[in-house]
Amino acid sequence: MKKITKKRLVKKVLAHSSFLRKQESTTLIVMDTRVRGYDGKYIFQRVSKFLVFSMGFILLLLSSFLQAEVPTFTIEIRGHLFYPSQLVVPANTKIKLLVINQDPTPEEFESYELNREKVIMGGAKATIFIGPLKPGDYPFFGEFNPKTAQGVIRVEQ
Repeated sequence: MKKITKKRLVKKVLAHSSFLRKQESTTLIVMDTRVRGYDGKYIFQRVSKFLVFSMGFILLLLSSFLQAEVPTFTIEIRGHLFYPSQLVVPANTKIKLLVINQDPTPEEFESYELNREKVIMGGAKATIFIGPLKPGDYPFFGEFNPKTAQGVIRVEQ
C-alpha cells in the first residue's frame, strides 16, 4: 500500500482537474493556490475576490438601512410620577421611547392600548419602540404605583 503524500495528492487533483476541463469544460474547485481554473487564474484568488466584493456589498446595504433615524422621545420617572405626563408624537411613525427611572425603586411601564409592558429598575433606562400609531390617545401607567404614575401618549397628524 502506497502512502499518499501531499505532493502526490496535488498531482492527482491537477490531473483530475485537467481531465474534467477537457471533458465537460468545468473545473474541480479545490481551495489550493496551485490549482488553476480554466482561464489560468487561481481559483482561490477568484473565490476570495468574490467573497470580499459580496461582503462589501452586503455591508453597504446594511449601513444604508441602519442610517434611517427613528425619532426619540424621553419620559422620566421621578417620585413615582411620569414627566411629562402627556407626550405628543407624530402619527404613522415608528418612535423610540426612552424611559429613565430616577427613583431608587423599580417601576413598570405598562399600556394595554400600546400592548407594551417593561420593568425599569431604579436608576436605570429602558428603550421601548412603539408605532406606527393612528391619531388618538394611548394611556400608560406604572403598575407598581398605578394611582400616581399615569400618563398619556397623544398621537397627532
